[in-house]
Amino acid sequence: MHREPLVDGDGWTVGGVALRSRLLLGTAGYPSPSVLRDAIRASETQVVTVGLKRTLASGTDNGFVAIVREALAERDARLLPNTAGCRSAREAIELAMMARELYETAWIKLEVVGDEYTLQPDPVELVEAARVLARAGFVVWPYCTEDLVTCRRLLDVGCALLMPWGAPIGSGQGLANPLALRALRARLPQATLIVDAGIGAPSHAAQAMELGFDAVLLNSAVALSADPVRMAHAFCHAVQAGREGWRAGLIPTQDFAVASTPVAGQPVLLDGEP
Repeated sequence: MHREPLVDGDGWTVGGVALRSRLLLGTAGYPSPSVLRDAIRASETQVVTVGLKRTLASGTDNGFVAIVREALAERDARLLPNTAGCRSAREAIELAMMARELYETAWIKLEVVGDEYTLQPDPVELVEAARVLARAGFVVWPYCTEDLVTCRRLLDVGCALLMPWGAPIGSGQGLANPLALRALRARLPQATLIVDAGIGAPSHAAQAMELGFDAVLLNSAVALSADPVRMAHAFCHAVQAGREGWRAGLIPTQDFAVASTPVAGQPVLLDGEP
């Protein structure tokens, strides 16, 4: 697989916007707005998602968005509105249009759920919503599965990147199908790929980065931990370590032992004799 040359700086771009951090953070479930603010700082993230449907349902954000914007301004970071909770392309499109007006951004994390138990994305509705929104000038970040055909359809209709799940949302399972994710990375070498959902531990994030993914998005693993700020800091380092490991070039796995210190041709002492 192609690897970037090991040089100083390792930025990436989305829709012409340059980013440095490869950890993206959600904002739901934190014990308080101040903990969320401190977690954003500790994570060093530059992209934070926010659910418009959740805000509309509550009737007020209680200063939530202002706190998030304050934390993001310190890092020249951005809000990424999402369509979480939508069940159809039409619903997601309408919510995305509202988000663009409210948050003054063309970025949208597109979520269209098709199954209530697994919260798995609906591929048909997702592709249709992505097609409409891309034509309307949105920078579409689609939450999808690792299915290669659906991913290609999403790229074909104009998505800026892909966000395949690691496992069902909030499950904390990590990468449930690493072989499929590895194949997706290999088959779409030029696409920006972000593992989204299912991450439960910093080691899971590092594993995703070691597979060559461009970034990781997570929420519950930080927000619901005993110490969200410390956990955000841990994920920051895990993503960086996984990325550097991939750039350095991981050795291939094998089904047999390979001695790290060759002994062939070297003298060996037998029964204490010189």
